[in-house]
Amino acid sequence: MTPIRPKKFIDPLKLAGVTFIDYKDSKLLAQFITYHRSIQSRFHTGMPLKKQKKVATAIKNARFMGLLPFVRYEK
Repeated sequence: MTPIRPKKFIDPLKLAGVTFIDYKDSKLLAQFITYHRSIQSRFHTGMPLKKQKKVATAIKNARFMGLLPFVRYEK
């Protein structure tokens, strides 16, 4: 029986040609937030650990600066 290999991650940022993750790019960061405004895990995004940490800190900085919402508002 062959050993089970872990899933190979396909980096969506590399496919999109993004070289620098900036907190001011709210459209890019909004792709990695769920409907309830929580940060998606790297198993859902498919990013490696280093880039996932950079995206998470960029999202947190954007939230602090008011570019991304902390919670979802219902009317």
